[in-house]
Amino acid sequence: MGQYLSDTSLPHKTQHALAQLSNRMARGDATTGRWYPQVISLAGSKQPQFRSMAAWVMGQDNRCEAFHRTLLGLLDDPAPLVRSNAALALARFGDPAGEQQLLAMLQPFTLNATRAGRLDFRAREGDSMQSGGIVARLSVANDGNPVDVVSPIAGSVARLAAKDRAQVGAGDAIAVISPGETQVFEALRALLLVGHARSLPGVDRFAVGVPGMSERVRQQAALTAQAIRQRTLPSSGVK
Repeated sequence: MGQYLSDTSLPHKTQHALAQLSNRMARGDATTGRWYPQVISLAGSKQPQFRSMAAWVMGQDNRCEAFHRTLLGLLDDPAPLVRSNAALALARFGDPAGEQQLLAMLQPFTLNATRAGRLDFRAREGDSMQSGGIVARLSVANDGNPVDVVSPIAGSVARLAAKDRAQVGAGDAIAVISPGETQVFEALRALLLVGHARSLPGVDRFAVGVPGMSERVRQQAALTAQAIRQRTLPSSGVK
């Protein structure tokens, strides 16, 4: 485990080591602390998949102040999945610093073009989408290296925001991705712990029921809304 946490030349081995470490931490294995510095180091990796997994692992020990400080920094990460995992982990610390990111996890994500070029959509409206799934390809005349635009979250393509084969500029919106059920459920569970009254509109929407979401999500939203109201809306007024 120590070898693959330090040597990231085989990414799947490093990811497997992080998963194994997370499981051992969840079981209360007291020997895992010797690998904490390597987890923190991976949280600063150039590879977002390592930062994302490191954030998730750090949430397994909510007594480690070094993890807490590192997670706060990851809330400003450029990768949405890293920010989300950091916010989920911080909720385990009882820290509401990631509340805005948790609310963002309940909302559709606008996917923007990473460069100027001609769009070639590889997904259609309504298609299911895994994290890292290709939504479109961007090509530039006389450039033989097209760039894939991928979804950073799992979910479904709610809307295509541009026309196929259209020319777009860097930063232009090309698609809107609805969050998947797992993401919504985890965000709701975290908001149950750290959500404030300002989170209620976003939570209540799922408590009423959202098309495409299961009864499990609706029930979790109802429990979360109830917990937030009990915690933040006492008879004396809103905190």
